[in-house]
Amino acid sequence: MSHRLDAWCQDRGVTLAYIQHGEPPQNAYIERLNGSVRRELLDAYIFRTLDEVRRKALDCQHDYNHHRPHKSLGYRTSVAALS
Repeated sequence: MSHRLDAWCQDRGVTLAYIQHGEPPQNAYIERLNGSVRRELLDAYIFRTLDEVRRKALDCQHDYNHHRPHKSLGYRTSVAALS
């Protein structure tokens, strides 16, 4: 872990919890999200600025929450499942 991250966490009272090395099933939801973000955002576009990344990430987040049905939510969107 980087020393800067460690210092930032200590300053804010954040405790990091790690999964066991080589055991991604311990955190399957995050692993699935990481894969989706990688495929649908990072691998799909060439970004020239950090602002481009931020805008496109917000667009993807909005689409994911408002328009994409999720099997685990009975094929409803995340927003619909909350209401």
